[in-house]
Amino acid sequence: MSADQRTHEKISPQLCGRAEELGAGHAKVVLDASQEMAADWRGLIYAAMLAVNEPTVVPANATAKFLAPVVVGDRLEAEATVEQTDGKKRSVKVTVRRAGAAVMEGEFLAVVPDGHILDVARSRPRA
Repeated sequence: MSADQRTHEKISPQLCGRAEELGAGHAKVVLDASQEMAADWRGLIYAAMLAVNEPTVVPANATAKFLAPVVVGDRLEAEATVEQTDGKKRSVKVTVRRAGAAVMEGEFLAVVPDGHILDVARSRPRA
């Protein structure tokens, strides 16, 4: 990896994938699908957040297309690229591949708040 990981430092590589490449605005995560993660898509989210690589990054919106089924034992590679930056917002494109073939594509809107999202949320008055 060419950059230091600055976000999601406590995430489980067994459940969300292992960062294999990390650079400015780009990340590649490899995930070995296991029984514990059946019907889950955390690796896609993790790759998107890792591409932004800011300590306070959070997902705000996502769309995903499932292109092919994935089964326990498959090795998945999620590659994420920041396509656009607008202030605190980042548009991130993610492609998940199995043996080089796309099995899922997603687009994320990530936001980088000034502080941790739970601290930011607590400081806002409730309606």
